[in-house]
Order: sequence, then structure tokens, then C-alpha cells
Amino acid sequence: MTTTMKATSRVNGVDMTQVKETVAALKRDPSLARFQFRASNRWITGTRNSTRIADFHGVGRDIEHPRPFQTEADEPPVVFGNDSAPNPVEHLLTALASCVTTGIACHAASRGIRIESIESTLEGDIDVRGFLGLSDEVERGFQQIRMAIRVKSDAPPEVLAELANYSPVLNTITRSTPVEVTVEEA
Repeated sequence: MTTTMKATSRVNGVDMTQVKETVAALKRDPSLARFQFRASNRWITGTRNSTRIADFHGVGRDIEHPRPFQTEADEPPVVFGNDSAPNPVEHLLTALASCVTTGIACHAASRGIRIESIESTLEGDIDVRGFLGLSDEVERGFQQIRMAIRVKSDAPPEVLAELANYSPVLNTITRSTPVEVTVEEA
């Protein structure tokens, strides 16, 4: 048996050979860049629910995750829950932090910028009167989100700030992506 070893170079843990191959493929066929991520959610009880993520569509085909992912959400007791899991707006902060971190690490790698560490803290201000239907003048979501990122790298802060802006989640939040919601009888 003959094994061919393919040398890979990694920057910030990112496989640069894979990055170059993917970018080349997308330049040849831009239709491969259209992805669709999917999640299915079910109510458990009270404010607790579970989301399953099993597959997505990308590079022209459906791709199954090696194993489905399960996440749960709940609310703290002061918002009628049992505090058994992060609440949905905490999941949103997690998604934002994770996506910005990934964006910085990957885009830095593609520019040859080495990262030693990335840490962030997030705060989101929300007035629950909107969610509870107690006031039509109060937005139902966050009024403001603050994210402080600390990056240890040789790159200047303005370059790192530019890299943070490649985050799809940050872009989705800041440009108010349309969301279509339909409700049907089961």
C-alpha cells in the first residue's frame, strides 16, 4: 500500500492549502459559494427548547455533519424559565463572538498574520417590556450590543479591526437581514 502525504501549512490553526484550493474553486465556479445552513427546533416545556443541526448545503451539494449537534435554550427564573441553558439572546451573543473570532483568525491566516490569542467580552442591553408585550414603544430585541476584543498579534489594531468586519453574523445583525416567519397548524 502506498500512501501519498500532502504537506499542509497551517497559520493560526487554519489549513492554508485548503483555503487556497477552496478560493480557487470558488473563483472558477461562483455558484459553489452559495451555502444554506439549517436548524430545526422543538419546544420541550415552559421556556425550554432544543435545536438540532444535522446538515447544510454548500459547494453545490448537501453535506451531513459527522454527528448532529444539539443545543438547548431556556430562560432564567426572572423571565419564567428554569435556567437550564443559555437563553436565546445569549446564544446570539455567542454566535456573534464565535463568528467574529473565526473571521479574525481565518482572514489573518490568509494574510500571513500570526495570532497568539483572541478573547472577547460581549454585553447586550435589552428592555424585556418589549418581549413581554408591556410596551409598544420598546423594541423587542437588543437596544445595543458592545463587543470588546483583545487580540495578541504583531498586526496593528486597525488591521485586526478590519478583519473583524468579515463576520457574517456581525453583518447580519448590523444590516437587518429580512426574516420570513410562517406559522402553520400542526
